[in-house]
Amino acid sequence: MRASLKPLGDMIAIAVLAAGAALASPVMAQDGGQPVGAPRVPATQSVEQANTTLATVARDRAAVNEEFSASERVCYTKFFVNNCLDKAKEKRRAALASLHAIEVEADHFKRADSVQKRDADLAERARKDAEDQAQRAAQAPKEPKVIDDTPRAAPSSGPSLAQREAEHDAKVKRQQSQEAAEAGKRAANAAAFEQKKTDSLRRQADVLKKQDESSKRQVAKEAAEKKRAETEAKAAAAAAAASNK
Repeated sequence: MRASLKPLGDMIAIAVLAAGAALASPVMAQDGGQPVGAPRVPATQSVEQANTTLATVARDRAAVNEEFSASERVCYTKFFVNNCLDKAKEKRRAALASLHAIEVEADHFKRADSVQKRDADLAERARKDAEDQAQRAAQAPKEPKVIDDTPRAAPSSGPSLAQREAEHDAKVKRQQSQEAAEAGKRAANAAAFEQKKTDSLRRQADVLKKQDESSKRQVAKEAAEKKRAETEAKAAAAAAAASNK
């Protein structure tokens, strides 16, 4: 009887040592080797760095999931299946939490940088418009043309006085029409600028909303995967218990 118990005791000891070794090497954060249990997220300094960080997080997340799948397969070969699965799940959870914190910081930097560039562009346009208006206001008004309307005898071959007066009136009307058209064009340009600014703000709000929705979907997906893994683990444990009876 004692001889039959010895191999079982050896198996239990090996399983415990293997589980302890797996937990003794936690996933390290990218900024200097801090354990994911208390990650210190590095501050992003540029958009290029943020893009590199996001690409690295995507690769690391895939690696964490692959490692968990491998650990899950190993756990099903061990005596203490549930204990092994719980440790593997906790290790994956901690690693994903660390990666998520890094991802959120990089995304936040990119959004803030985009808003800052948009605001700077709008401020520069407003400054240029103000300068143009100030220059136009500072220009001296044109002196009115002095029209000599002293009656003169019209040459026999030239236009009559009535014709000259009609031409002058037509010229004045053309000038007035041109000035009115230019005033309408300036008003249209100002309205177009305001509409462009409004559209830019709305697009930024849409981008932020989509990013938030994407983050929520990712969290829901991870929760669903966790629940599915737990359900499969319980089913496997129940099957193993039934087969041992």
